[in-house]
Amino acid sequence: MVREKQLEYSEFQSAMLDEAKRRRKAAKIIAVLEHFNGPLDGLTVGDVGCSAGFIADELAGAGAGHTLGIDIDVPGLRKAADRFGKRVAFICGDGTALPFPDGSLDVLVFNHIYEHVVDPDAVVAEMHRVLSDDGVLYLGLGNKLGIMEPHYKLPFLSYLPPALADRYVRAFGRADHYYERYRTRRGLRRMTRAFHVWDYTFPVLATPTAFAGGELFPGALGKLATTLLARTPRAVLKLMLPLVPTYLWVATKRPRTPAGAALPQPPERL
Repeated sequence: MVREKQLEYSEFQSAMLDEAKRRRKAAKIIAVLEHFNGPLDGLTVGDVGCSAGFIADELAGAGAGHTLGIDIDVPGLRKAADRFGKRVAFICGDGTALPFPDGSLDVLVFNHIYEHVVDPDAVVAEMHRVLSDDGVLYLGLGNKLGIMEPHYKLPFLSYLPPALADRYVRAFGRADHYYERYRTRRGLRRMTRAFHVWDYTFPVLATPTAFAGGELFPGALGKLATTLLARTPRAVLKLMLPLVPTYLWVATKRPRTPAGAALPQPPERL
């Protein structure tokens, strides 16, 4: 089956319209960017795959000088422009041909998008082209070896070849076929090989109040999990990396180091 572009993704994926959840994700993204790069004040920021615009709106609210939302999801873009068009410029554009000059954006966000696009390598290459030499790219990347598939909530779904995955989602009445295509950690690093990359996965997990509030580990058990993550030797945590469901990376075109305060589990250069 030939994969076609998901032109109206927000129409069949209700999570894109969950405003509270999207804004919580935006808070995490902004906290990571500010830890690495400092405040967004005055910067030109682009959200590639913005859909209904909640994350782009939060980026604008965090002080970005110019905020751009880019997607091919026309219904989502209409909703976004109706609500947030006064402070965010929404553009219907393909990630493989971003309508910006070379080196013109200071910050880019590419959050849980790559598995939905037909050619993620081409999109990443375009983001490298339009990012400024001192710019920063935030990457939220799902892992092929994450045990629970996040869209259809079926274990080991992303492990399967396409034909078997299609049968699996149909058998449980979740979809007619399985569209998403994930990569392993090694495959993701190949996809971003033109960039210098820092891994923020464990810093966010071990210090959720600094990056994501309490949504990751709520309650008493959450506090225990956070404490354990903060104190576990990095060599032990690395054993978990192949199965971590989501990687949080910050990428730059030139070598840079995080500007923020020291953390119990610091970001690590890949």
